[in-house]
Amino acid sequence: MAIAAPRALADFGTRSVITHSIMALTFLGAIISALFVEGQLGLISFVAFVNFTAGMWICQSIHSLGNVEEDYDGVLNEVLEYVR
Repeated sequence: MAIAAPRALADFGTRSVITHSIMALTFLGAIISALFVEGQLGLISFVAFVNFTAGMWICQSIHSLGNVEEDYDGVLNEVLEYVR
C-alpha cells in the first residue's frame, strides 16, 4: 500500500526547491564544521557534509533529467514565484 504524496510535493518545482535547500544547509554545515570544529572530528565532519552535498547534487541532476516540464525555469525562478 503506497502512501500518496501531498499535492505540493507532486510539483517538480517544489521538490527542486527542497533539494536545493538541503544542499545549501549541508554545505553551510561543511563550512561551519571546517571553521569551528578542530582536529580530526572537524576534518571528518567537513568531508561528510561535502560528500552528502555532492550526493544531493547528483540526485537533483538525475531528478532534473527525467523532468521535461515546460513551465519550469530553474530553482531561482521557483523561489521567486513563492516570494511574489
